[in-house]
Amino acid sequence: MQQYILRRILLAIPTLIGVSILIFLVMRVLPGDPLQAMVDEESGPTSYTEEQKEVILTSLGLNRPLYQQYFSWMLDIARGDLGFSFWRDTPIRETIQRRGPITAEIGIFAVIISWVVGLPVGMIGAIWRNSFTDYVSRFTVTFFLAAPSFWLGLGFIVITVMFFTWRPPINLVQIWEDPWRNLQMTLPPAFAVGLGMAAIIARMSRATLLEVFREDYVRTALAKGLGQQMVVWRHVMRNAMLPVITVSGLQLANLLGGSVAVERAFSVPGLGAALAQAMNDRDWMVMQNLVLLFAVIFVVINLIVDLAYALIDPRIRFQ
Repeated sequence: MQQYILRRILLAIPTLIGVSILIFLVMRVLPGDPLQAMVDEESGPTSYTEEQKEVILTSLGLNRPLYQQYFSWMLDIARGDLGFSFWRDTPIRETIQRRGPITAEIGIFAVIISWVVGLPVGMIGAIWRNSFTDYVSRFTVTFFLAAPSFWLGLGFIVITVMFFTWRPPINLVQIWEDPWRNLQMTLPPAFAVGLGMAAIIARMSRATLLEVFREDYVRTALAKGLGQQMVVWRHVMRNAMLPVITVSGLQLANLLGGSVAVERAFSVPGLGAALAQAMNDRDWMVMQNLVLLFAVIFVVINLIVDLAYALIDPRIRFQ
């Protein structure tokens, strides 16, 4: 098992290096001039001399060759220095420390909601397939699969505001500061995202459970007189969980990209909102560090999924 974990970690290293190079190059070819945008913000549409531009580029380290800028960026990251925002001159590390927990909470709550809702719905549809309950659950699952997360979020906001006079907190509140106000901020977007993820898990779990139910060893266990509940929990669920875990990992990773739209819809000051603001400002340093952070989280999630595979199915770790 230790060799399997080490091998997966070593395979993740070149992936992250390649992703970091791609992110760095993409940031440099994006349209728009962040220096001109900063000048326009401070003094209105105007131009600056080449000498002024050279001074700014030198202070930001952007006049060096690209390979030097890349290696300097990597060395700074290795030292824990993520640099400063072009616009606000604030450390990017502080931005991540302040906003990151909010995005993490939304992701964790969304995964919990997706499993608590999606897995039972999928099991009910598989065990009592082609029943009235199965048809209702399949219709509901199809609806939430088709509905975008931000649309669900807006609908959730309208319903809670109109019928329950609910208002989300305006200021950023961490969970250790005021748990109730923090949950008021994070649970609505978590429900909006989690219900969409639950629909995917419900459909996948139903399909995999039906497939496993057709296996010979399941029919043999039922023929020997074992109860359906024992067969489901002891034999069927273990083999049906592998595709569900894969889908859950991919959905959690995709949540990082969807956090931009969801956090903007709910006015949540998380990392997705910070990335959207950096894109509007053409703030290279913030964008490339946040995108790299999302890529690292994506790789880590896939690594955890691989390890979960090995724990559930011992055959995988020996292949």
